[in-house]
Amino acid sequence: MQTMIGVIGGSGIYDIAGLQDATWVEVNTPWGAPSDLILTGTLDGRPMAFLPRHGRGHVHTPATVPYRANIDALKRLGVTDVVAVSAVGSLNAAMAPGDFVVVDQYIDRTFGRVKSFFGPGLVGHVSLAHPTCARLSRACASAAAEAGVMVHETGTYLAMEGPQFSTLAESRMYRSWGCDVIGMTGMPEAKLAREAELCYASIAMVTDYDCWHPDHDAVDVAVVIQTLGRNAGAARQMVAHLPRALPGPGTPCPCGCDRALDNAIMTAPEKRDPQLVARLDAVAGRVLTPRPEKA
Repeated sequence: MQTMIGVIGGSGIYDIAGLQDATWVEVNTPWGAPSDLILTGTLDGRPMAFLPRHGRGHVHTPATVPYRANIDALKRLGVTDVVAVSAVGSLNAAMAPGDFVVVDQYIDRTFGRVKSFFGPGLVGHVSLAHPTCARLSRACASAAAEAGVMVHETGTYLAMEGPQFSTLAESRMYRSWGCDVIGMTGMPEAKLAREAELCYASIAMVTDYDCWHPDHDAVDVAVVIQTLGRNAGAARQMVAHLPRALPGPGTPCPCGCDRALDNAIMTAPEKRDPQLVARLDAVAGRVLTPRPEKA
C-alpha cells in the first residue's frame, strides 16, 4: 500500500508549504462534513493531505470540531499516517515555549464529545495502551530535529474540555498527575484514529507554561499568539522533512496500528446494525466487508 501522510493542523497551521499539485477537495462522510475542505497534493513525491482542524479562519471550538468526520474523510482519501499538530500549554518546567513534544500518552478529561465510531448494534473495543504510533512518532521527532526545533520525544498530554484555560488549582493537580502538556483537541482524535486503523502521531507545540508557573501566573493570549506564529513556521519545516523520514510504500506498521480492529468487533454478524455497518465502510470496511471466497 502507498503511504499517504495526512496532516491535521491545529491553531496557526492552515496549509502546507511546498505542496505540489495542491488542490482543495470536498470529502463527504456519513458523519457529516469535516472541518473544512482538504488540501491534497504531493511533497517530495509522497502523496499528502492537509486538514485544518478548526477550519480556515478558526471557526470550530475544541468541542465542536467534527472529529469523526475528519478521521473518516482522511481514511476515505487513502491516508495511512496521520500527523496531528496542536498548540499546548506546558505543565513541565523542562518543556519551554517554542519546544515541540512528541506525545506518547494521554489523560482524557473531555466530557462533551462523541468518542467512538462504534455504538449500539455494532460494539467495538480497541486497545489504547499505547495510543500513538511509535514508528510515526520517531519519524516526526527526526523531522522536527532536522528543522532545528527542540524536541522532547515523549510526553503525557492532558486533554481538557475547554474552551476556557485551566484554573490554578487544576493546573497544579494535572502537574501532580505527571502530565507534561495540556491541550483541548488531542481527544477524541487519537481514539478515533486507532479505531480507523490509522497510524497516528501527535506533535504538541508549546506556547506557554499554563498558569502553574510562578513567572507565568496567567495565560496571556497575546504572548500565546506570538509563540504560535514562531511555532507554525517550525511546524511547516518539520512537515517538509517528513516524507524522507518515513519508510517506503508497502511497509506494514510494526506497532499494529493498521490491524487494530482484528479482534475488536464484539457484535455477532447477524446482530449487527446494517445502517451502522454501512456508515463504517471507510473506517472499518476491512473487517466488516466479507471477502469473496477463492475458487
